[in-house]
This record gives sequence, C-alpha cells and structure tokens, in this order.
Amino acid sequence: MESNYFIFANLFNPVILFFILGIIAGLLKSDLELPSGVSKFLHVYLLIAIGFKGGVSINEISILSDSIIFTILAGISVSFILPFIAYKLLSITSNLDRYTIAAVAASYGSVSIVTFMAATNFLNSNQVSYVGYIIVILALMEVPAIFSGLVLANRDNISKMKLFKQILTSSSILLLFGGLIIGWATGKNGLDSMKGFIVDPFQGMLAIFLLDMGLVVSKNINKKNLFNFPVLTFSIYMPMIGAVLGLFVSKIIGLDVGTGLLFITLCASSSYIAVPAAMKMTLPQANASIYIPMSLSITFPFNIIFGIPFYYIIAKLVL
Repeated sequence: MESNYFIFANLFNPVILFFILGIIAGLLKSDLELPSGVSKFLHVYLLIAIGFKGGVSINEISILSDSIIFTILAGISVSFILPFIAYKLLSITSNLDRYTIAAVAASYGSVSIVTFMAATNFLNSNQVSYVGYIIVILALMEVPAIFSGLVLANRDNISKMKLFKQILTSSSILLLFGGLIIGWATGKNGLDSMKGFIVDPFQGMLAIFLLDMGLVVSKNINKKNLFNFPVLTFSIYMPMIGAVLGLFVSKIIGLDVGTGLLFITLCASSSYIAVPAAMKMTLPQANASIYIPMSLSITFPFNIIFGIPFYYIIAKLVL
C-alpha cells in the first residue's frame, strides 16, 4: 500500500506530469517542439543551479567527515564496477557486438543528472532531508564509468590524456563543477543574491526540461532496435541491480534515508548525455542507436515514474 501511495504521489508531481505530457504529445504526432536554443539553455541552467546549490551545502560543512570521504570513494568505486557487471550480463544475454556492449556498460555505470534532479524533487515534495555534498558524488561518477567502458572495449590505442581532457572540458562537467566551486566560494550569501535565478525558477525550468525530454523519448520509442527482449529486459533489471548495490553501500557507510535514496538513484540511473558524447568520439564502432535509446527511452522513464518511489521504500526499510 505504501509503495502504491508513493508511485501515485510521484505521478501527480507537476514535473513528472509535464514529462508524461511530452511523451503523449510525441506519440500523438503533435507539432509541439521546443527550439533547440531553449533546450540548450535549460540544460545549462539546471547544471549551474544544481552545482551551485551543492557548493553552498558543502560551504556549510565545517569538517570533512569520514562519512563524506567514504561516500565519495564509494561513488567512484561503484561507477567503476557497474560497467563490468553490465558488460558480463549483456554479453551473455544478447548478440550485440562488444563495442556496443562496452558503450552500454559505460552508460549504466555513469549517472543521469535529470534523474537525480527528479529524485531531489521527490524528496523535497515529501519533506525528506538530505546532505548537500551528494552533488560531488554525482559529478565524480561520470569519469570512472567511461574509463571502464574503454577498458572493456580493449581500446588500447586511445590516448588516455586526450580522453581525460575531453571529459574534464565537456560542457556538462564544466558547468556542474563550475557551479559547485562558485557556490562553495560564495556560500549562503551568494545563494541569497542568486535566489531569484537559482532557487525560485528551478521547479518551472525542470518541468519544461522534462517536457522536452518526454518529446525526445517518444521519438525513440518506435526504434526497432529496442524491441529486442534481451535489450528491453536489461534496460529494466540493470537499474535494479545498481539500486541494490547502491542500497548495500548506503547501509555500510551509514547514509540517512534521503541521502541514501539519492545515492541509490545515482547507482540505478544511466547516462544519456555525458557518456554518449565521449563514446561517439572514442568508440565510434559502437552503435549509438542502441545505447542512447536504451538509457533515454527505457531506463530514464522507468526510473522517473516507478523507480524513485520504490527506491525510497527500500531506503526507508533498510537505512
């Protein structure tokens, strides 16, 4: 009964309803479409906002506790390990080539920033607190997964320095880390001065962004490559494996329910922005029409609509 309540409450959250509206509009072949410039602006805004607020929270931490250090190390470790699990499972169950499997594995070891934002919105709606330093883990879980994917693909001829530079200078990482550093440097005073930009419009901006994501998802739903049973089922059970691992780690390091939910969500999510951008350059043999829609059209909606409420239930039971 409790799980049904949280799913119902999540479905009737305005930002989730806008996401569903986008999917419906796309399936109905509506002419609804956001200009590309608006979509890019929303992406930039959300990365800056979430990074800035995370930096302010870190500014308020007086001591770098063992909990913070362990959580950071746990996030990096999980992000490195998950691609190996994903690669093994997909190698056994599907007939995809190893390059595509490696790209998929990297995606499922990395994180979805928008799924994370939906989880924070879920916690805020239910008045559940969480620690601000979790944003650091979000930022750090991109890189290990990409390296794991390349190791799995045996791309020994790739320049590690070139790849590392590309990751660090990518727009998503720069904006997230940049906002984090600025928020940390300016603290609460900085947040107060930016309240009209960072805090008040956030929910509305997230709603419009998810509307756009719903439109994108609907365009990928009809791709024939997705209607392959091993691929479809992997896109659902792999997030659950990540969630179980995230729950286990959260219990060991002693995270509270709110922070634990966010950590579980990070482990259960799949990247469809940062990892695909890196894979397209460093692993061109991989089939992007497989690994991008898997993350965006199956795992992302599953986590947004059903996953987050269930992760919250298990976090409450175990943590």
